Amino acid sequence: MLRTVGIGHQDFEKIRQENIFYVDKTNFIQEWWEAKDEVTLITRPRRFGKTLNMSMLEKFFSVHYAGREDLFCGLVIWEKEKYRKLQGTYPVLFISFADVKETTYIQTKKKICRIIKALYNKYDFLIENDLLNESEKSDFLNVSADMEDNEASYSLKALCDYLSRYYEKKVIILLDEYDMPMQEAYVNGYWEELVSFTRGMLNATFKTNPYLERAIMTGITRVSKESIFSDLNNLQVITTTSEKYMDSFGFTEEEVFAALDEYGWSAKKQEVKCWYDGFTFGKKTDIYNPWSLINYMSTGKLEPYWANSSSNSLIGKLIQEGSRNLKESFESLLHGRSIIVELDEQIVYDQLSDDESAIWSLLLASGYLKVKSLRTYGTEFGEWKQEYELILTNFEAGVMFRRMIKRWFSRAAGEYNDFIKALLLDDVKGMNVYMNKIAMTTFSYFDTGKNPSEEEPERFYHGLVLGLMVELADRYVLISNRESGFGRYDVTLEPRKQEDVGIIMEFKVQDKAEEKELSNTADAALEQIKDKKYETVLIEKGIPIERICNYGFAFCGKQVLIKKG
Repeated sequence: MLRTVGIGHQDFEKIRQENIFYVDKTNFIQEWWEAKDEVTLITRPRRFGKTLNMSMLEKFFSVHYAGREDLFCGLVIWEKEKYRKLQGTYPVLFISFADVKETTYIQTKKKICRIIKALYNKYDFLIENDLLNESEKSDFLNVSADMEDNEASYSLKALCDYLSRYYEKKVIILLDEYDMPMQEAYVNGYWEELVSFTRGMLNATFKTNPYLERAIMTGITRVSKESIFSDLNNLQVITTTSEKYMDSFGFTEEEVFAALDEYGWSAKKQEVKCWYDGFTFGKKTDIYNPWSLINYMSTGKLEPYWANSSSNSLIGKLIQEGSRNLKESFESLLHGRSIIVELDEQIVYDQLSDDESAIWSLLLASGYLKVKSLRTYGTEFGEWKQEYELILTNFEAGVMFRRMIKRWFSRAAGEYNDFIKALLLDDVKGMNVYMNKIAMTTFSYFDTGKNPSEEEPERFYHGLVLGLMVELADRYVLISNRESGFGRYDVTLEPRKQEDVGIIMEFKVQDKAEEKELSNTADAALEQIKDKKYETVLIEKGIPIERICNYGFAFCGKQVLIKKG
């Protein structure tokens, strides 16, 4: 009898009891336990089975699930007598911050405190006997959504103390999605307040806690040690480039192909591989996204399930507001090429707006990019550097980025579509009308606040180039040439079909010291096309000169003038 392919299940007990499709990851229990690391932080992209693995650990170790052979019988871990004896022998605290998505610091702190209070409620039997003294019972009852920072910081450590006395064993702590509050704090502007609170709680819980046996934290990102882990020198960090637990999260190709065979999808292996393969953890390649694979097995349709499963607003905002270099790098990625960047896998959230390497770190941790190669070296000045060669993870990630770029112009969708039509019809008057409307509507959405688009319009027109690349992908191959000077950028659109014309566009910002009128700037842009012989690349592809259209784009603030040469 085929197991039911259920979507969104994260409770290990329910999956096992209801015979829901499950890929056996119980070997992770042995691997983690025998590593003997006191506190482990594991980062993996969203929807990669982090919560399910934490639920599995809870059901395996927790005294509340002692004797639950039915949950593990037939799985790899149950073949080992040592681990059969270990099952159900520890007090376990399982905490999740997955739902902490508040817009203010006060509400975030209250939400975290409510989670702790709910945890205390599970163990209220501790105050019904003489295990705790009167002062401790009072502290126990004072745990609430409105408790002070110092009470909240100490609360989990105190609960470990009480449980270790009751069960006469130290406590295992499982903290899932530890970084969700951090991401919301950055987006909503209360980062500094939350960092201080979180640092105190993590230090008390994981560093100065003599009642702790071991702990695991999971999340998408490795928040910088300086931010919240400054006191935790007992922390073992496992990122996507680490070699520990390489196949414990996500599905290996062998696991995917076995599942496809089981459900009669054997003929679809290569299509599934194209869409959902591509993740690399440590040295393990060909890791598949579980969320997309399970959704595919349920529907039989190849769609970007993972890309659509949560908001990518932070990533979209950072790229949209990013510099020329950042957008040029994305152009290369969307062309299927790799980029070389220096980055630190620690995420410094309060530097995301200023440090582009932090953005690459976020994209790598989030799973949209993967490491093709890694070069570590020392410089002659004694610096230690790491160069990452990054590429898009897979076809699904490319679909997500293309949709994201299209959304940049959604506020001017009608004008944007009309501009594309005018461009393809060689309607210069229409191009001018619609482009100015687009600029008026969307310029500000490419601002960082520190670098308004009107002062640095490259942020806008480099975004426009990415938009053209996405919108015209079925008819044109976009080729760009990056000039070294400020404010110049040319784009060549090579037609895929004989009936389409070749298009060359030169973007130029008005230099009022040299160009009194915007028309002079547009003329200078056209002259640039002529002088640099940009048409050569199209002529070499067999496109006659008379079927090549040249356009000069001149920018002055939100005003745009387009001329044809």
